[in-house]
Amino acid sequence: MKIVTIIGARPQFIKAAMISRAIKAYNRIEKKRTVREYILHTGQHYDKNMNDVFLDELGIEKPDRQLHCGGFASHAKMLAEMLTGIEKALLEYRPDGVLVYGDTTSTLAGALAASQLHIPVMHVEAGLRSFNRQMPEEMNRILTDHVASLLFCPTYQAIGNLAKEGVTKGIFYTGDVMYDAALAFGEMAEKKSKILSSLGIQPKKFRLCTIHRAENTDNPERLTQIILALLEIATPDCPVIFPLHPRTKVYIGNYNLDATIASNSALRMIEPVSYPDMIMLEKNAETVFTDSGGVQKEAYFHRTPCITLRDETEWVETVHAGWNRIAGFNTEKIVECLAGNPERSEIKEYGDGHAAEKIINAIMKSFEAGLC
Repeated sequence: MKIVTIIGARPQFIKAAMISRAIKAYNRIEKKRTVREYILHTGQHYDKNMNDVFLDELGIEKPDRQLHCGGFASHAKMLAEMLTGIEKALLEYRPDGVLVYGDTTSTLAGALAASQLHIPVMHVEAGLRSFNRQMPEEMNRILTDHVASLLFCPTYQAIGNLAKEGVTKGIFYTGDVMYDAALAFGEMAEKKSKILSSLGIQPKKFRLCTIHRAENTDNPERLTQIILALLEIATPDCPVIFPLHPRTKVYIGNYNLDATIASNSALRMIEPVSYPDMIMLEKNAETVFTDSGGVQKEAYFHRTPCITLRDETEWVETVHAGWNRIAGFNTEKIVECLAGNPERSEIKEYGDGHAAEKIINAIMKSFEAGLC
């Protein structure tokens, strides 16, 4: 059986690493029908620290096909370039199925290209909804789910979301692949990362911030309000560590925010960090501020409180369990979210750390039963 895996953005690298491990484990056990995986990288993430180094750390083999569709092109232009490149690869490889992950432009491009060629689409992290259709990620999720043949849901909420849209076939509850990764790479990070000592920070005596979503970076008012909140929060005794996504770095310059940020040395902008370093920052931060869906969950996996710099989240379980607060972009609201100590509970829906294994088994059984 042949599968093409489409990746392009950092969170997808992590999820794909776990699925690739599960494929190799399956092949070691099942000698009759093995899986040949081809990896296609769209190039959506183009910074070297966010691409080549990251793939090496995760143990992902060099992609079989590398496109160059990243940069600051419009969504339409990027999608068009990806569709062309992915279609060419699929016509060459003739896979039995295409695996896509999450909610990026790469996700949608892979799903559309495969569906037009009548190749079954398999969506990892299906059914998530923020219910904000102004977000490109939301439309990517919805469209991908509606062309997918197999939908792997990390939560029961996701299954319910699909049912409300009339999608009821080919659905599997698997738990969260990102939880698999947190368990798999957590110990590696403890041994490998030196980020705390290199930055001169102590556990639980700093805060961590990541910003990358277009709704924040492309809006000068939103980005300015968030930066002002971080400046108010950051102190010498508890600095804010701020790894800069390339997109965010450009817009900070465009909006002339560099001088504002320089007014408080406790707001420390740094280059993008490796995955082991990011894990260590998430595990040891007093609080995480982010607009990333993946970082929201990773904060929970490491039992670090999170404040989400968006008006909603697709990971509603983290809010209900008290680990996550929705702050939006307003300066005062962000600062207010630091106050208080809400009651927190465990989230069992994210599974037992074997989501990737369940996904591969479901794929093989579905194809053997002729469901795809």
